[in-house]
Amino acid sequence: MESLKVEHYMNHYPITFTADMNMQETTLRFLKTQQIGGPVIDNHSKVIGFISESDVLVKMLDSMYYNDNNAKVKDIMRKDVLSVKPYDSVLELAQRMVNEHPKVYPVIGDDGDLLGTICRNDVLKAFDKHMKLSISHAKEHAAH
Repeated sequence: MESLKVEHYMNHYPITFTADMNMQETTLRFLKTQQIGGPVIDNHSKVIGFISESDVLVKMLDSMYYNDNNAKVKDIMRKDVLSVKPYDSVLELAQRMVNEHPKVYPVIGDDGDLLGTICRNDVLKAFDKHMKLSISHAKEHAAH
């Protein structure tokens, strides 16, 4: 199970945002990609924050109530980003997901560059693939 690494199951083409994006552009990006969250990056692909559909929804509710549509990503993004490395264990990540509750983690290289994202669904796929391989190997072994 330790051989399951984040880099083998991560999304290499994640949705990303910039700090100066407005709410309309941000919402449209979520709707088009159907991803639930993504890193906010600077001009050098360094992660400076994270924004989720939930963050946008909260701001949209406030905007409708106060008739204020001027928010930018930098106003609502989380700056304390939980991230993982490509060589991290998927099993350990699953344990973190259960304890820390984010559904999406940016995958960041040792140089600080964004490499992708990994979400709960990606972790489930990794476990499913591993379980199917284990069953297949057990059947093969039993046949001999």
